[in-house]
Amino acid sequence: MKTYTYDVIVVGTGAAGYNAACRIKEFGKKSIAIVTEGINTGTSRNTGSDKQTYYKLGLGGDSPDSVYNMAENLFAGGSVDGDNALCEAALSVRSFMHLCELGVEFPVNRYGEYVGYKTDHDPYARATSAGPLTSKFMTEALEKKAQRLNIEIYSELLAIEVLKYDDRVCGLLCLEQLSGELIAFKCADIILATGGPAGIYADSVYPTCHTGTTSLALCAGSKAQNLTEWQYGLASVNPRWNVSGTYMQVLPRFVSIDKDGKEYEFLDDYFKDKYEALSAVFLKGYQWPFDSKKVLEGSSIIDILVYRECVLKNRRVYLDFTKNPFCMETIDFKKLSDEAFEYLNKAEACFGTPIERLLKMNTPAVELYKSKGVDITEEYLEIALCAQHNNGGIAVDMWWQTSVKGLFAVGECAGTHGVTRPGGSALNAGQVGSLRASQYVSENGNAQINDNEFNSIVEKVEKAYNDTFDILCKKEYNADKLIEKAQRRMSNFASAIRNKEKMVGALSETVNDLENLLLVAGVGNKSKLYIYFKLKDILITQIACLNAMIDYADTAGDTRGSSLYFDKRGSLRDGLEEMFRFCEENLNNRTKVQEVQLIDGRFKTSWRDVRPIPDNDDFFENIWRSYRENKNIY
Repeated sequence: MKTYTYDVIVVGTGAAGYNAACRIKEFGKKSIAIVTEGINTGTSRNTGSDKQTYYKLGLGGDSPDSVYNMAENLFAGGSVDGDNALCEAALSVRSFMHLCELGVEFPVNRYGEYVGYKTDHDPYARATSAGPLTSKFMTEALEKKAQRLNIEIYSELLAIEVLKYDDRVCGLLCLEQLSGELIAFKCADIILATGGPAGIYADSVYPTCHTGTTSLALCAGSKAQNLTEWQYGLASVNPRWNVSGTYMQVLPRFVSIDKDGKEYEFLDDYFKDKYEALSAVFLKGYQWPFDSKKVLEGSSIIDILVYRECVLKNRRVYLDFTKNPFCMETIDFKKLSDEAFEYLNKAEACFGTPIERLLKMNTPAVELYKSKGVDITEEYLEIALCAQHNNGGIAVDMWWQTSVKGLFAVGECAGTHGVTRPGGSALNAGQVGSLRASQYVSENGNAQINDNEFNSIVEKVEKAYNDTFDILCKKEYNADKLIEKAQRRMSNFASAIRNKEKMVGALSETVNDLENLLLVAGVGNKSKLYIYFKLKDILITQIACLNAMIDYADTAGDTRGSSLYFDKRGSLRDGLEEMFRFCEENLNNRTKVQEVQLIDGRFKTSWRDVRPIPDNDDFFENIWRSYRENKNIY
């Protein structure tokens, strides 16, 4: 097979991947290349919201802020390691200003201050935004820099195995998607920037071109952490896009349609007071992610009602912006909650239909869907309760190195977030983590193994894979159908609404699917082999997540974050089915981190204490001296 040699391979061409490669190239000590499934794929390039947020240290106004304050706020999310939180706070300004200098247009006032606003879980006004497509602008700016630096990019390659020598990285095995041929990269360090495990759910707001490759690290022996902690929210199905912010604040009509085409305005079936329903819909704009703390009283009842229609009643759910809810020709806006009325009144939007209000308040929100082929001025918009972000991921140390020497994880595939996080902190974490990993491999990277040792490893894996290819290519193509089946099972039984008994059943089915994969899966020809490997990645990652969720139900048992665990001893909101009964979080487990690791072919779970925020009493002369010796990278 073709073999290429570099010191470092970065996997992924999102904002984190490009930043890692550019930093290493600039440091000038290591050869570097990028491997990607497709330059234009990935979440950071293809997603956004009504105002996509970047979270960093306060850089405007008279509110006091400090690195340690920001670290404490990140740490307060629960099940967060303090050294990661401190790094993300300390390097937030450097990373943010790097993007500004590259041309990402974060707004400033007349005096040059980067004025901010408060986001969720943010006690300071640290948030800023370059608009609905902030992460896209970041990725494009970093891509241009990579081009200027002449960084080599190998596209249309799917990474399928981390090659190891003893217990450290020695290379990366890839599959050329079009030809189905194997390609090997001999390298001493690998930085994974492959995003979250987007492919494991059917109901997902991740772009369809992004599935993630979490099993790459899991099968290499890396520990994962906090895999139970996801963020779910209402999103359109086609195109995939968050219906947060203004989409909810204009008070659209929620409609479900059964298999016979009959319509149900299902919020009217649940709420006795129509204005209570409208006020809850309005709050969904502010409180977009599903939050278990807002189920018994709060806006997350809207998420549950959508879930009921989709999963329990097997109906499709839509937003209708063309008519007011509940057959109201006019809405008495003063009967809304004070917060809703004051907001809409200030926006001069106390009139008309939802689409008229949306055009008044946020015309680009309408144009965005039009650019994607959906005219919400005339047609319904299908939605579901969707997976949006994994707060957990691969466990990393303070340099974003995994438990496997020489393997790093940056961006969403790294599990540095805990139960909750300030909105926009993921974009900062991706930039900081990729900078930290790049610093470390540039100063303390692994040594390459010799060519004979590497060739011996490659020969063994090549034969094993070619035998597998022969089996798969002789059978009719069905890998895509198997993916759909696995994704639907996960969305139905292990997303925002979780029941231990059903998750145990889902785990058994998923394990069985993986064990019999070579018997049942077929690709027809080598050009479809990569879809088989996507299927395999999805199943392995689902098994890891299901093990984590079941262990959490056994160990903690309560409900926290953006999910609800059924508990017959718990509380139930009036009017809901028994399956939505749960126990509220007692906070005892927020000082712990749950870890999952593949050991002898099975995932094992364990718990550890969080690493505290380092208590540094740094004396400048001492730091300066050690910095001159090793740049304090160790």
